[in-house]
Amino acid sequence: MGSTWAVVPAAGRSTRMGGEVNKQLLYLAGRPVVEHSLRALLAVPVAGVILVTTPGEERSFAGILGDLVPGNKIIIVAGGNSRRDSVRQGLEALPAGVELVVVHDGARPLVKPGLVRAAIEEAQRWGASTLAVPVKDTVKLAGPDNLVRETLPRELLWQVQTPQVFNLDLLLEAHRAAERDAFEGTDDASLVERLGRPVKLVPGDYTNIKITTPDDIFLAEKIMGS
Repeated sequence: MGSTWAVVPAAGRSTRMGGEVNKQLLYLAGRPVVEHSLRALLAVPVAGVILVTTPGEERSFAGILGDLVPGNKIIIVAGGNSRRDSVRQGLEALPAGVELVVVHDGARPLVKPGLVRAAIEEAQRWGASTLAVPVKDTVKLAGPDNLVRETLPRELLWQVQTPQVFNLDLLLEAHRAAERDAFEGTDDASLVERLGRPVKLVPGDYTNIKITTPDDIFLAEKIMGS
């Protein structure tokens, strides 16, 4: 049986944070956001992590993660022009013998190791899985004129999170097809869905937020302190 590794996309300029600093490098409860994400994955445990950064930021990430690297397999690589390209760069950096890959946003620092393990177990059965939570609010489909076209059935709607876990060969096939068709997608599960393959939804946690705006840092600190 092959091993399980993680690919953590942590590239981007974070314009919605109101500055030029990568949001993964911002501090949350005394540690960089991305360090919380990595520690959660290593606690699962995964065999190793490919951390994908914005080109030119490799040293910055290596510097702040200095005390985490010894004893753990953390490989830092430069990403591409899009999230899809960055994940593909991470996949290509994986060592031989990997069976499952856990793709997790570096900006989701509050993920719980137990939920990562649950996603891994479902991916072993189905080939692909993703954490998700049921949508709480009513969702409406609008046209280009912002007039409501349809109210979607809330009981069928899920808000997708990461990690998303895949059989490595399946995810590579999905990325090759997406590249061929110039399909970017908003997550890796959407690439697999295009192949007609099942993706299992694994109930997640509403506290597994993505750090996108300054308010999210304050919210994450409150969640961690509660």
